[in-house]
Amino acid sequence: MKNLKKYLLSAVISATFISCNSNDDQPVANNVTLEFNNTFKDQTIILGNATATNATVNTSAVGQTHSFSELKYVISNIRLIKADGTEIPYNVNDLDKGATVIDQAKPASLNYVLSNIPAGEYKQIKFGLGVKNSLNTLDQVRFPNFYATAGANDTEMMWEWGAGYRFTKIEGFYDTDKKELSIHTGSTVEGEEGNYTQGVDAYRDITLNLPTNAIVDNKAPKIVIKADFDKLLSGKTHTITLTSGTGMDDNATPNVHTAVQMLKFADNLGGNGTNDISGMFSVSNVQN
Repeated sequence: MKNLKKYLLSAVISATFISCNSNDDQPVANNVTLEFNNTFKDQTIILGNATATNATVNTSAVGQTHSFSELKYVISNIRLIKADGTEIPYNVNDLDKGATVIDQAKPASLNYVLSNIPAGEYKQIKFGLGVKNSLNTLDQVRFPNFYATAGANDTEMMWEWGAGYRFTKIEGFYDTDKKELSIHTGSTVEGEEGNYTQGVDAYRDITLNLPTNAIVDNKAPKIVIKADFDKLLSGKTHTITLTSGTGMDDNATPNVHTAVQMLKFADNLGGNGTNDISGMFSVSNVQN
């Protein structure tokens, strides 16, 4: 009888131990890291001023050379798509928790961690380049952290007239004589303060297929996203030649280029939303 009791007790302990281990081996959630690699074609961009000798120089489809001294853009409205098609939104209505400014000058900003992603296999990622219209107001009370990040002196991802956020901010130089290049995109408003209406919509929704499924389990995968800024001037939708001046077709600086000209850059970087839903973005690899 004693031996039988010992056997039963041992069996209960073993079953409990196995059950605990089984639960530990099957986490319900983990992190997913998005790593952004900003390039000209396959070359990672090095920023530099007009006299820098190591800054990355790119040549557009029309033979125009250009380089960047500043490169920033907003990523928000992130959604991960499971293998069965289920969409998992990530704080899509909270800019403090679900949006970030990618800044080539700040290496830490190039990795954005999504926390508590449900366990499973993911085949696709969607996100916004910019801020969707329903959230694109400078709301310091509702989203103080994102407001501070976007409005910091070294970030300046807000329009001066205070209606919304800049979605991309690119500064640099073009042609052999290093003329100023300054390209800012973002949605605009029309009307007077207190009675604004939507102007042009520069927000772009990006959809990217993963080359291999990202597996969220007891390991936290990393999705490496390439942003190829060769598309700025040589995109799928528009081939752009930069010109400086005061005409309606001049486009090299934001105080000159019109909303129509700005939208050409938005289409090249973020896609036109119809036959191009990836723009300059692609997934290089998935590290499970």
